[in-house]
Amino acid sequence: MLILAILKSLVGRSSPCKAILLSCLTLGVAACPAQARSCDDLTQDGKHYTVCKFDPRQDDIRTFWRGPTGAPLGSFSALAAALPAGDRLAFAMNGGMYDRDNAPVGLYIEKTEEMRRANTRSGGGNFHLKPNGVFFVGGGRAGVMETTHFLKERPSADYATQSGPMLVVGGKIHPRIHADGVSEKSRNGVGVDRDGLAVFAISNEPVTFHAFADLFHDTLHCDNALFLDGSVSALYAPELGRDDFTLPLGPMIGVVVKGK
Repeated sequence: MLILAILKSLVGRSSPCKAILLSCLTLGVAACPAQARSCDDLTQDGKHYTVCKFDPRQDDIRTFWRGPTGAPLGSFSALAAALPAGDRLAFAMNGGMYDRDNAPVGLYIEKTEEMRRANTRSGGGNFHLKPNGVFFVGGGRAGVMETTHFLKERPSADYATQSGPMLVVGGKIHPRIHADGVSEKSRNGVGVDRDGLAVFAISNEPVTFHAFADLFHDTLHCDNALFLDGSVSALYAPELGRDDFTLPLGPMIGVVVKGK
């Protein structure tokens, strides 16, 4: 009875966890794995990745940039320390491209406040390899949309960050990401799968743009996915013992567990 009570108290966490716990309650404790995780490692075509999935209907997904002093937080440790007492950082990832001042180079929304306007200019570099896009969370929904579509439709967005390029657009790999590309770097990105889960992925070794886009398209089943950055890609996932150190970061995306 005590074990069942504990399981019931845990239902309401992320969707993968919830599904497993409900199976435990239905089939019996013996069918229950030791622990349900939001993040796991996987291999595709000989390359290694870490993938984390969260349900925006249940998980508190946010964007972060500045700390209490107004200066960029810059690191996962600073982000974790800046949370209110009792709250816990369960996951974090660098969340979009930024300039020399660690400021977002495109649209950035935090707690419904538009702190940086959308960047629709043309230029060089990955950000301007159009179409680029916006990852957003609002109204119990997560989404990835091309920037122009986001600005036209203006979906509810409590949090949002713009980056580029899109990796997958409308179920197809970005037309300018070619299978014969040879540049390999560590990369991270985000998509939304067909169950509505926000899917974050980071390569654990250098990969090509096409290999990374293919991960979201073929394996993670995301009809729309967004490249967040390369080389500075970093992950905070305490359940996996990950707290990557990299150059000072600009915007970050995190999942917060509220204190009791």
